[in-house]
Amino acid sequence: MFVDLETTGPNLAADRIIEIGIVEVDADGVREWSSLVDPQLPISDFITRLTGIDATMTDGAPRFADLVPALSERLRGRLFVAHNARFDYGFLKREFARVGIVFRAQCLCTVKLSRRLFPQHHRHSLDALLERHAIAVAARHRALDDARVLWDLWQCWCHAHSAAQVWTAALGIIGRPQLPPQIDPSIIDDLPDAAGAFAFYDDAGKPLHIARSANVRQQALGLFAPERREVALANSTQRIEWREAAGELGARLHELAFQRPLRPLADDLCAWRLVEHGAGELRPQLVYSREHDLALGDDLYGLYSSRREALLALRRIAETHRLCFSLLGLGDTPPGKPCVAHRRHACRGACIGKESATQHTARLQAALARIRLKEWPYAGPVAIVERDDFGLREDFHLVDRWRLLATVQTRSALAESLERAQQGVAVSPPFDPEIYRLFNRFLSSGKVIALPSPGGS
Repeated sequence: MFVDLETTGPNLAADRIIEIGIVEVDADGVREWSSLVDPQLPISDFITRLTGIDATMTDGAPRFADLVPALSERLRGRLFVAHNARFDYGFLKREFARVGIVFRAQCLCTVKLSRRLFPQHHRHSLDALLERHAIAVAARHRALDDARVLWDLWQCWCHAHSAAQVWTAALGIIGRPQLPPQIDPSIIDDLPDAAGAFAFYDDAGKPLHIARSANVRQQALGLFAPERREVALANSTQRIEWREAAGELGARLHELAFQRPLRPLADDLCAWRLVEHGAGELRPQLVYSREHDLALGDDLYGLYSSRREALLALRRIAETHRLCFSLLGLGDTPPGKPCVAHRRHACRGACIGKESATQHTARLQAALARIRLKEWPYAGPVAIVERDDFGLREDFHLVDRWRLLATVQTRSALAESLERAQQGVAVSPPFDPEIYRLFNRFLSSGKVIALPSPGGS
């Protein structure tokens, strides 16, 4: 079954279907079906120019819910073939879900099929394929006409190769591995061809394997492939959970969420702060998260899960930069006596007056600069926007003081999440060093766009 959709836009969460075209091919012949759809949303001028469809054409058309009986009958048990199938399949799944129906189908993407059949070519957009194979289309970007040309392409490919070769390549793309008997096989059709994270669980709900991936379906199912199968993991896995994301940041956030039961936040989370200890001298003092919000920065250095870890880290810094153990509180050498490091010629003598306290403080600050915690750079919450490569998904990560408050897919949901946070309805999560490091890295990398959230500054 060759399928094409026209929509109000590419975003799965915000846009809706405006036209459906289907070409059914089986032993009984070729049949066509199409319908305009009332999206119950405005149609932009851009979409009208692209498709020729405007609101006057869809206002009297059936809503998707009205088409469910006819669509379900046509789609049931069929191979779903589409160009960039993730787009069309994703929109249909979303529309069926809105009316309370779980839609599943085996999918074949003709972009992937073209790449496999013609690896010598670099361009596999529909326009490129129509030009390459000299296929004419009556009305490009109309659903039924674009579905027709997919059937034309299939026939061209069968002539260029053979029907058997095309089907062999198609089956390699569909990729339906043999799952262990205890796992619901429908998961093969549910796993998304998108970024995200997933977890395998045993019968007691214990996570056995957690990972993130640019393609959840490919990586998760790949673990059951004969050449990669881990027998113990396959036999113990009872269920698989996943969370889809727009990109790398969201995938990592989902992975951390799956890992949370395995990595509880440390009760003794702490950082170093430099405090005055006489004229021109600063000394490190531990600050604990239970007493101070480490997310505020406030000239803090390092993040450690315990006092012992913090002391070991400070000792390494002291040894590397020849700092005085006594002035750092690393040991109990009496005042005026050489510290342990000085006796090993690893201290410049601040403990016995060979180096001034001011000079030692300056070197200490320089040594700690690399691990200084970054202060939250905004006046309030912000939304970090992450988009996938196809425009199908847009994630808004609502963040305040390095804490993830929510991840949503629409601006209206973002506004609601912000309002809940400001009203105190949503409880702010505890400060998490992994979340801090992740957001700090992504904000610095320029891979995402940080926008002030609604009501933020």
